[in-house]
Amino acid sequence: MKILKIDHLHENQRIDKYLNKLLPNAPKGFVYKMLRKKDVKVNGVKVKENYIVQYGDEVSLFLYDDRFAEYSKATTIYDLPIQFKVIYEDEHILIVDKPVGLLVQPDEKEEINVLSNQVLTYLSKKGEYDPQKDLGFTPGPVHRLDRNTSGLVIYGKDMRALQDLNEMMKKRHCIDKKYLTVVKGHMDEADLKGYVVKDQDAGKMRVVSADYPNALTMHTLVHPLRYGNDVSLVEVSLVTGRTHQIRVHLASEGHPVMGDRKYGDFHWNKEIAKSYKFNNQLLHAYSLTFTKPFGSMKYLKDKTFTSPLSGKFKEIVDDLF
Repeated sequence: MKILKIDHLHENQRIDKYLNKLLPNAPKGFVYKMLRKKDVKVNGVKVKENYIVQYGDEVSLFLYDDRFAEYSKATTIYDLPIQFKVIYEDEHILIVDKPVGLLVQPDEKEEINVLSNQVLTYLSKKGEYDPQKDLGFTPGPVHRLDRNTSGLVIYGKDMRALQDLNEMMKKRHCIDKKYLTVVKGHMDEADLKGYVVKDQDAGKMRVVSADYPNALTMHTLVHPLRYGNDVSLVEVSLVTGRTHQIRVHLASEGHPVMGDRKYGDFHWNKEIAKSYKFNNQLLHAYSLTFTKPFGSMKYLKDKTFTSPLSGKFKEIVDDLF
């Protein structure tokens, strides 16, 4: 029998979700079979799959040690270089500045050297995360940025923080995210609303009419900061959070993002690449404000975190404006 004590990292989640994360290598349906057969007890009592584990709960698993070891293989910590900058950190959250070219999560092309694994390396070296001890929970990102978009990404360092942050993202208006980008043409102040779908064949998002099947609403606010020679530096706020929203929405308005190879202006991008040796979208997530945080995140109310322009983006802005 295996006995586990619920700590603050693992509290406030359903027992089935906790066990599925604790035993990621178990056969499909194994956890639910254990719950049905009374092979799982909390504080000596059988519980249903929707029971919410609390701090101090004692979870008993009637499972042989060798089987537990086989099913609960810990998260691998890689010795990775730390390419991100820490913007803010406390015991619950970590806000980092992601560079261009780094994925947030693994994909089929890059499984190891991604931002999330670098964060685990960082926390492990600080002694704040031990996958052997913290079975069932892994610090994770609350949102993502495209590989070639730089800027701020929030990580939850404990379960309650991660849950509250994820819920805040879903509800909108709780965290105000602002981006900086350079677009073609002189773009005025704009409150943009539209509809978008994912074009599976083309591998990108497509603007459609309101009555298009499965159309998703998108809402984008644009505030111009500076004008150059047929270019604008703009601040963009997302009301909704659709995939590639800024890039597809601004392009649909005739103001494509500089360097955007998927939705941008091919000829303009070619000129930019030649002039600045730059070959990806110029988009930076530069500001996060906790406008209406709740739960364990209330202490962050009205706090703003920023990432100033740097590198190639700053070089281009300084030259154009």
